[in-house]
Amino acid sequence: MSFEIFPAIDLRNGRVVRLQEGDPARLTSYSDDPAETARRWLGAGARWLHVVNLDGAFGEGDDANRSALEAILKLGAQVQFGGGLRSLDAIERVIELGVSRAILGTLAIEQPDVIVTAIKKVGAEKIAVGIDARNGMVRLHGWQAESGVSASETARQMRTLGLRTIIFTDISRDGLGGGLNISATRELADVSGLDVIASGGVHTLDDVRAAREAGLAGVIIGRALYEGAVDLKESLTLTLSRRERGKLPSPRGGRAGDEGA
Repeated sequence: MSFEIFPAIDLRNGRVVRLQEGDPARLTSYSDDPAETARRWLGAGARWLHVVNLDGAFGEGDDANRSALEAILKLGAQVQFGGGLRSLDAIERVIELGVSRAILGTLAIEQPDVIVTAIKKVGAEKIAVGIDARNGMVRLHGWQAESGVSASETARQMRTLGLRTIIFTDISRDGLGGGLNISATRELADVSGLDVIASGGVHTLDDVRAAREAGLAGVIIGRALYEGAVDLKESLTLTLSRRERGKLPSPRGGRAGDEGA
């Protein structure tokens, strides 16, 4: 299993933003041009982008975000996209648009049979489920509603449905830069046997390194990139094999592999 880094592009009214703990009232805006933001991350070497339609997740009108998604896809990026995908038709539409992986949240919990149908129609590699939890319990509808089910129970159920990939977010850490909840994310991978991508709280390169060393499938980085706490080019070296890292020039004139990254 390879390790992947996903720069996050969260969309609200067509702008690139970040929320703290998923609260729409605690919003920081970073750009009015999502496509330019995508170019920036792709130019730094990103292979994937993590794009979230916050308006769709909150059940609001999302035309501006849909236009932004189309502009990002024209750049040729691999995009995993979620937020407001609450029907099989919605999933199929974004896949046809060019999204590489559709992220399902509320739908997966409330209508798990749709997951089975979606996997049969588009393939398991094109579907992921976002498990967003606070204190171990899954939240729905843009994190605004309680589900009554645990993250571990949900992960186990997703495996029985044929899913391969989960994105786990500890809501209490999201957008705060307090570090990933590595132990809870690793536990979810252990109980489910699925590839788990960590999200929520990356603050330094050490967080990225910890996710890789924990055997996770990848990590999503948002605020830390936008505010310069993590350099994307530097973090992307952690996705390379030891042999590939050894071929990169070190800032001190040696080899990157000599620094034990």
